[in-house]
Amino acid sequence: MKKTIVLLLVILSNLAYGQVSNKISKEEKVYGLSKFWQEANYNFVYMDRVNREDFDKMYRSLILKVQETENDYEYYRLLQRFCAFLKDGHTNVWFPREIQDNVLTTDFGDYNVFLSNIEGRAIITRINQSKKDELPIGTEILKVNGVETKKYIEENVLPYISSSTDFIRLNQGVERMLEGYVGTAYDLEVRLPNGKIRPLKLTHAKSKEKEVFPDLNKELFEFKWIDKNIAYVALNSFSDWEVSMRFREKAPELLKAKKLIIDLRSNGGGSTNIGKEIFKHLTNDTILYGSKAQSRLHIPVFKAWGKFTTEQDAAGSAWERQAYLTYRDEYYYDFPYSPDTTSANDIALLKTSRIVVPTAILIGNNTASAAEDFLIYADKQKHITRIGEPTYGSTGQPMYLDLPNGGTGRICTKKDTYPDGREFVGYGIQPDITVRKSLADYMENKDPVLKAAIEFLKKKN
Repeated sequence: MKKTIVLLLVILSNLAYGQVSNKISKEEKVYGLSKFWQEANYNFVYMDRVNREDFDKMYRSLILKVQETENDYEYYRLLQRFCAFLKDGHTNVWFPREIQDNVLTTDFGDYNVFLSNIEGRAIITRINQSKKDELPIGTEILKVNGVETKKYIEENVLPYISSSTDFIRLNQGVERMLEGYVGTAYDLEVRLPNGKIRPLKLTHAKSKEKEVFPDLNKELFEFKWIDKNIAYVALNSFSDWEVSMRFREKAPELLKAKKLIIDLRSNGGGSTNIGKEIFKHLTNDTILYGSKAQSRLHIPVFKAWGKFTTEQDAAGSAWERQAYLTYRDEYYYDFPYSPDTTSANDIALLKTSRIVVPTAILIGNNTASAAEDFLIYADKQKHITRIGEPTYGSTGQPMYLDLPNGGTGRICTKKDTYPDGREFVGYGIQPDITVRKSLADYMENKDPVLKAAIEFLKKKN
């Protein structure tokens, strides 16, 4: 009888998780954990911000725990939790493809639910078209499996989020609070916009309905006229050179604009060089000041000497200072800094395609990485004003790792700052004019950031 019960539990478990793969051996699980720990110790550029004693303690505790995981999904969840301890947006662990294809965030079969952090609450801000009347925009998740939403996120979601900034961690905590493997079920308590509270049970299954309300699908490059004087351009990614080519194609028409709006709110980054080529059209400067960078410098013999070097020794000798800092993983290589100089050929081309007019750049929490580098180029340009919310607060050069059974990890190896040393990783680039989208804006499908930019530019001469 006991064997029958155990077998039944195994079957039910497999059904709940949609037949999760279980291919990684105990030895490989320990190796994958150790590989990430080792590479972070040697290469993570922000290791000086980490409590090393707690990081090592967590590693030791996970050696046994990863071996006890019931399947590959649970193993990778532990790796993600370990990675999240480093609190960096460019340091992550991703599932193998066969697992990732069955890890769903918004899909629940008949429902496709998108959540956003609005004023500290988990709000439905998009829903599949057929359910928009049943679960209107503005519906709030009050409880998850009997636990108040705030507590549920803090205990079950935030520990797995890799982020450099607290506000992004909370945003992603809300967005991913119902993430789970195919078959994972949630008992929810929700409050509709009319105040009515009702139960809702959702079970992860791939949604067949693709139409989502409101439709927020964006092209790589978007252009329109707000009025006869104000042009609007959305640069929604720097991951493809097409966006630069499209901008250059539109430059002759953009020359007619007396005011300009550049929207970077959906730009999660890509190549800094793509953004730089576009920015050349938005300034009269021929010298562009981009980010300044450094990385850790590890020379083993200096680390060996550093064990016996005191802080007093380091004060009087550059050699001993290097040894002292290397032993503590705090010695850095500063990349030689020089601004980017626009070539003679580019200057000739730009004579007929510079759009240097009062410009509002729209930014938000999803403006990240290379899009933040774009903003560094735009810093101190008197005709440019940033409007919206703080940016993502993360950039750098990740080093990618192969993990067991096709998983992937990455570790940030490069620290970027403003040319004068000001930091934005961990804080976000701040707007000159702060405008946030309220719950009412979501419910009425309004864009207060764009509205504020238009009003601001109409006042500019």
